[in-house]
Amino acid sequence: MELARARKARMTPRHGGRVLADALVAQGIDHVFEVPGESFLDTLDGLYDQGKKLKLVTCRFEAGAVNMAEAYGKLTGRPAAAMVTRGPGACHGAIGVHVSFQDSTPMLLFIGQIPHQDTGRDAFQEVDYRQMFAPLAKWVTQIDYAKRIPEVIAHAVDVATSGRPGPVVIALSEEMQKDVVSVPDLPRCAVSPAFPDPAAMLRMRTMLAKAKRPVAVVGGSCWTPAGRAALQTFLVANDIPVTVGFRRQGHYDGTQDNFAGDLGVGSDPGLIAKFRESDLILAIGSRLGDAVTQGYTLLDMAGSVPIVQILPDGAEIGRVFRVALGMVSDLNTFAIAAAGLDPVRPAWSRWTRELRSLREAQRAVPNYQGPLNLGTVMRELETMLTPDAIVTTDAGNFSGWASRFLNFSEGQRYIGPTNGAMGYSVPAAVGAKIAFPGRMVVSMVGDGGFLMTGQEIATAFHHGVAPVVLVFNNGMYGTIRMHQERAYPWRVSGTNLTNPDFCRYIEAFGGHGEVVIETEEFTPAFRRAVASGKPALIELRTNPDQITTRATIADLRAGKARPKTAGKAKR
Repeated sequence: MELARARKARMTPRHGGRVLADALVAQGIDHVFEVPGESFLDTLDGLYDQGKKLKLVTCRFEAGAVNMAEAYGKLTGRPAAAMVTRGPGACHGAIGVHVSFQDSTPMLLFIGQIPHQDTGRDAFQEVDYRQMFAPLAKWVTQIDYAKRIPEVIAHAVDVATSGRPGPVVIALSEEMQKDVVSVPDLPRCAVSPAFPDPAAMLRMRTMLAKAKRPVAVVGGSCWTPAGRAALQTFLVANDIPVTVGFRRQGHYDGTQDNFAGDLGVGSDPGLIAKFRESDLILAIGSRLGDAVTQGYTLLDMAGSVPIVQILPDGAEIGRVFRVALGMVSDLNTFAIAAAGLDPVRPAWSRWTRELRSLREAQRAVPNYQGPLNLGTVMRELETMLTPDAIVTTDAGNFSGWASRFLNFSEGQRYIGPTNGAMGYSVPAAVGAKIAFPGRMVVSMVGDGGFLMTGQEIATAFHHGVAPVVLVFNNGMYGTIRMHQERAYPWRVSGTNLTNPDFCRYIEAFGGHGEVVIETEEFTPAFRRAVASGKPALIELRTNPDQITTRATIADLRAGKARPKTAGKAKR
């Protein structure tokens, strides 16, 4: 029926930019994040006519726009579109494409391109995007003929959302957007997700029944509410201890008695030690990548510990670690099927309680030196987050405070770049608040990351949304300083920062700003920020010596003689 309607769709002549806008609507795309460029003026004109169906979000920097689209994909499981201009715009936007690729997030990136007739002349801002984005995207293409727009957009959405989700990059030649054509819109294609093999499901249950110390590692993307609920049903019914991958804390309810914590950068050493004792790994959506496996050292690549790995892309199963059982399946359909299995009689209840006790022990807040205890701040923040709050994080050591001390409940979401891209959190929070204006959105970002894309707070004002930004200010690139102190103690070079008055920065836009220096100041400051109804920023003046949640710079220097040449820290 839909195909028949599509065949009868209006065939009135339209220029390519309008055909593109209509094709996005036909494929269910409802948000476009962009920084305008003369290379896609006709597409902007087409979007003007679809203003009631497509929300056009004007951003201040291409990296911010693409990260907003990426955050939208993380939170909804459906792609948003980002649009940037050719050359420099595409280069800026490439960061978000890399985030999308490594995080398995569906997304579309459109790049205005030079006129097709000028290809190969080193024309103004000319780049071959097929070469540039080949290692960063699932598919890279260019549209040179307006009649092919509906076909390419439909296929792009299919590619972005199928198998292992990811980004698709589409270049739009300049003159193609001006061409007037008569072409029908194409409907969305309903594709049944891959279901797990019933025989493999029974084999997994048999392996589980024989285990004594199983552990689940939950990762992946595009989890639906039904899939998450089914996953929890399966794991709770079998009392399996659950860990989550790097920056995947929002995938599982951390308040459950079988939640054991996260595997990634800065994970609990006690959890890692216990993980090494496991005798069965259920990798549900996890690629068992670099961060999760502690630099590929946590497991034996030959598979001495049996691994059951479930992923939507068979090419990723056993890519590094050989598995005892692999299942190609959509993660949500796997979870629903697993929830329907008869639970085994667990022989590992004590094992699960041991791992849970480790999680609770690491959430006990130490008496950190200095007036501001970030562990206590995180525990207090947990009580003030709404049941459906969205928390975004940037890359950096500061993010360890949330990982260690915050438990995210079922309705809450926590998103961040697993590829370690700084500058993600603020645009992600702005994009999340635009997509979900009724939900509380909190951004966590270091002082270094904030000044990379903090200007996107202007986008929040422009579109009338009010996220709350927590800036962890220690006056340095903290993660690099940590590695520097380990490799070259006392020799501080290139990692110190000079920062602005962050409160005056947000106030210059008309927002709400506060500085928190002491622990007891945080809760009332956060409540005032939320109550203000404005985009808000709270600067947390942290102890620069407390380089991680578990170590100080003094700890890293302990036992290492200060070099005679060590002098004043260089900027």
